Amino acid sequence: MRVHNPPHPGEIIETLCLERLGVTVTHAAEALGVSRMTLSAILNGRAGISPEMAVRLSLAFGTSGESWLNQQTQYDLWHAEQRRKQLRVAKLVSP
Repeated sequence: MRVHNPPHPGEIIETLCLERLGVTVTHAAEALGVSRMTLSAILNGRAGISPEMAVRLSLAFGTSGESWLNQQTQYDLWHAEQRRKQLRVAKLVSP
């Protein structure tokens, strides 16, 4: 299990991409071909990165789609691990 809470990919988009380039959310949404509301939901951590959005981000920022999906997976897995004890799962063994 990871020891730290990885950032939501939206934080990375906002900090390392939009702020660094001086791009507004509205301009970025237009460039990505999505609504401002869609991009805002990702930036605010209310939505995750889908495979299609990962491709859009890779095209816009010259990155790989895999890197965006990996970030989302790490974020999701860390949060799921935090709820591990609440899951009711029986260990399966051969009879």
